[in-house]
Amino acid sequence: MHLLYLDDSGSVANGADRHLILAGLSVFERIPYWLSSQLDSIAAEVWPQAPHMLEFRGGDIFSGRKHWRGIGKTDRHAAYERALSIIRDSRETRLFGAVIHKTAIAPTDPMEFAFENVCNRFDRFLGRLHQRNDTQRGLIVLDESSHETSLQRLSREFRTDGHRWGRLRNLAEVPLFVDSRATRMIQYADLVAYALRQYYERGNARPFDIIADKFDAEGGMMHGLVHFIPPDEQCGCFACRNRPRPRAVG
Repeated sequence: MHLLYLDDSGSVANGADRHLILAGLSVFERIPYWLSSQLDSIAAEVWPQAPHMLEFRGGDIFSGRKHWRGIGKTDRHAAYERALSIIRDSRETRLFGAVIHKTAIAPTDPMEFAFENVCNRFDRFLGRLHQRNDTQRGLIVLDESSHETSLQRLSREFRTDGHRWGRLRNLAEVPLFVDSRATRMIQYADLVAYALRQYYERGNARPFDIIADKFDAEGGMMHGLVHFIPPDEQCGCFACRNRPRPRAVG
């Protein structure tokens, strides 16, 4: 089984956020233990008095909030980049993400649109594995959030009625929602989503560049990352350069 851990960045209601981002990492079921152990090791170096309490959240790391408050900026950013490097160096890890310019799909809910898009891309990845005689089911795990009810409803509808791109065929169950403090894997997903936020909202490519090549791709075609923008805008971002531009919906 392949597990897709997702987290979001940006606010649907906050007008200052141009984008809503949903992103994370897909791993085979035996991999989370090893990836989590490596993040535990960084935590033990950064906050040795209680490493299990140190949560890796991109916004907290960059802003020096919560347990990161007493840690210098250089050390915080170095820890973040080391964590992203773990993802980069993991041969068994693929990334998925949807960056939705909120005005491009209005009045559609950007969070629901992003979730639908990422589910479809993950399902198609599993379908490609099946074509290579590696049949696997998938399970999506998300951070607990206010979106839990709507996303559970959507996933049930996908299984019975399909979605705008077809029907999900390879997911084993509706998504699971977990407390990010309890699993390092959701924390990894947050770091991926925040790297995209830095890239698309702040123009800071440094974190994103570490993991850019880990987004699902095959045959020179980008599958794992999409950027939806208004139809009258041009974009030269990594996602738009590496795949045909998606059509915005209205």
